[in-house]
Amino acid sequence: MEVSDMVRMANQIAAFFQSYPHEEAVKEVADHINRFWEPRMRVAFLDYIAAGGKGLDQLVKDSASLVREPKIRPTAKTGTAHAHSGGQLEDGLETADA
Repeated sequence: MEVSDMVRMANQIAAFFQSYPHEEAVKEVADHINRFWEPRMRVAFLDYIAAGGKGLDQLVKDSASLVREPKIRPTAKTGTAHAHSGGQLEDGLETADA
């Protein structure tokens, strides 16, 4: 996914919740990202935030601390996920060694 697309999508989510009280809007933006963005998108989002988050609405930046890092961390080139040991991936998926 292109960074510009991710920024646009995150800012659209923020625009939707802009009329909510700030604390509620922060929670709703993070909840939306946690529920509907796949792990690769959340990793890219969190990496982008760590790099400064240029172009992101302040509401998106404020919500970033509530966005969960995936339990699996996809690689950038292949999109292949690497699981932590324990046999369970995010959302209850099992690893092959479980």
